[in-house]
Amino acid sequence: MILVLNKSLSESDIADIASQIERLGLGAQIVGGQTNPLVFVSGNAQTHPSHIFSRIAGVEKVLKLGPACPRVDAKDIRPITIGQGVTIGGGAKPIVIAGPCSVESQEMLLETAQAVRAAGAVMLRGGAYKPRTSPYDFRGLGKLALEYMAQARSQTGLPVVSEVMSIEQLEIASEYVDMLQIGARNMYNYELLSAVGKSKLPVLLKRAMSATVSDLLQAAEYIMLGGNEKVILCERGIRTFETYTRNTLDLSCVAALKSLTNLPVIVDPSHATGRRDLIRSMSRAAIAAGADGLIIEVHPQPVRAMSDAAQAITPAELTKIVADTRKIADLFSDDTDKLETPVLSLASTVS
Repeated sequence: MILVLNKSLSESDIADIASQIERLGLGAQIVGGQTNPLVFVSGNAQTHPSHIFSRIAGVEKVLKLGPACPRVDAKDIRPITIGQGVTIGGGAKPIVIAGPCSVESQEMLLETAQAVRAAGAVMLRGGAYKPRTSPYDFRGLGKLALEYMAQARSQTGLPVVSEVMSIEQLEIASEYVDMLQIGARNMYNYELLSAVGKSKLPVLLKRAMSATVSDLLQAAEYIMLGGNEKVILCERGIRTFETYTRNTLDLSCVAALKSLTNLPVIVDPSHATGRRDLIRSMSRAAIAAGADGLIIEVHPQPVRAMSDAAQAITPAELTKIVADTRKIADLFSDDTDKLETPVLSLASTVS
């Protein structure tokens, strides 16, 4: 971090500013002299709020040179283990998470769980609490659905993931699931992100429909700041002027995220396209782009699904996608080239 100082400051004023910085536990090196006074701040300056520095008398501008997300930006390999033995990221083979958009009944969920396991999926997804655009649409079975998810895990051995939309739901779901999901509509729910940061469960964080890459990483930083480093990022399509698909799948986001962080990145082709006829093609493209996995909506009878029927696929189609995933992963298994971090990263300037 660099502090640009007022040129009218005396040597004693500049020295006093340096002392204030040092009292924060940071290093302060004065450069440029009185004609162009600057203070180079070293240490863990990025974790201090910018206003702490901008409010120091004599400081005209704060220049953040390092990453805006120091925890997310860390380049150490971070494979994440979910449940009993499912590993994602850190060079592990891509995984497939599958299941219904909403848990509709005990029988339907158990049937789906058995089917997605047979198809090769390694985790079960299912909505207990559903954020719906219309308040009249089916919004999930709540805690009862979570109980069904736990039963499905017991019968199939598949770890389970479900979305939470509030701190109250988080407390309930934590007793039943192996991974928490923060949906696109709640990526900006900072109180919820902070609460999830105190959880010990892995977190699947979906990109909001109008969020930038920087926005998504900042949301992940909220979670990691609370102490939970088991964050998995999810690209699920962004809203553009295109109406043929539900959203626009931004696969460049996958490549960008893989260059900016070593957090696992997965893709949701179901919400990205909203069309079952495009799911397989986009799944192939996602794995080829470097995604660490997929999360796909599957229903025994897609046309009868109570939520998002147009984008649900059959277990038979899932079997093909899992096979595709393995073939593409094997094709690129010897490709050890690493993407270089872009020169223009998440550095920011704060006046």
